[in-house]
Amino acid sequence: MKAIYFEAFGKPEDTLILGDKPVGEPGPGEVRVKIATSGVNPSDVKKRLGSFPNLLDDGYVIPHSDGAGVIEAVGEGVDPSRVGEKVWLYQAQYGRRFGTAAEYVVIEETRAPALPNGASFEVGAIYGIPVMTAHRCVFAEGDPSGKLILVTGGAGRVGHYAIQWASRAGATVIATASNPEDEKACREAGAAHVVNHRQDGWSAEVLKATGGRKVDQVVEVEFGANLGEVLDCIRIGGAICTYSSAQDMSPTLPFYRMMFMDLTVRMIIVYAMPEDAKAQAIQDIARVESSAKDGLIHRIAETFPLAECAAAHAAVEAGDRRGAVIVNVQEV
Repeated sequence: MKAIYFEAFGKPEDTLILGDKPVGEPGPGEVRVKIATSGVNPSDVKKRLGSFPNLLDDGYVIPHSDGAGVIEAVGEGVDPSRVGEKVWLYQAQYGRRFGTAAEYVVIEETRAPALPNGASFEVGAIYGIPVMTAHRCVFAEGDPSGKLILVTGGAGRVGHYAIQWASRAGATVIATASNPEDEKACREAGAAHVVNHRQDGWSAEVLKATGGRKVDQVVEVEFGANLGEVLDCIRIGGAICTYSSAQDMSPTLPFYRMMFMDLTVRMIIVYAMPEDAKAQAIQDIARVESSAKDGLIHRIAETFPLAECAAAHAAVEAGDRRGAVIVNVQEV
């Protein structure tokens, strides 16, 4: 099979190789999927740059955890009727070397849920990290109905879905954005209020929008950089659900202030989510996306052929794409 792989850490143009690799055979509980699309996420870029120093100890790595395609073969214990089923993939390159940047992948069947009716393969490659992360951020602290939920970076890959999950579940959402285009995207996703996080003291604008009521929960894209503002607008007993802190990777916490506010800080990553939380996210994705009128709003910023995977990684590294970056692997 044709695959993208890397044997050293570094820049995408220096490390990502297109070559031939063997097609795997599914073992017990596994399926082999013919891949149509592969999603590129910031975690994929960071792995290639060396965020996990031992990643290459056992040999080359085929990157990317998300994707979509068609089941071509099944292993022992898997219902043979799944052959020919359209599926989406997640965790393909978590705790394993071989991800979705290839024409085929062998994976546990539980990591290959059925693609919802009407969903494209491109959309299927977004469900894993962006949509499931957003789902966990919104629902990890219980029923969102009636809550005030602040979503920072509401036009981002995860934030855009967090707005949708929260507003559909009955929460009032306040989002942050930095320009009119992003503000429009947040409102279309379901945000009742949008404030500019480039403005000094933006937490005061949050409280102005809520009539002085402090927020119950925060879905946070820049934990360290935003913490001061968040503490000024979150209620006592509130929760911060955060999935990134790229601007300040070693934040200093005002411990006693946060302790006396009885705050919960929940760090979220799809890979470590409880299995029941993953199952619930998959169930909710299927329910929502199977509805012709109530499906999630998806934004695909750019697509690349497999041979241009390095350019796809560079696009994600640039960090200025509104929406997902997808690699089209092959026709299936």
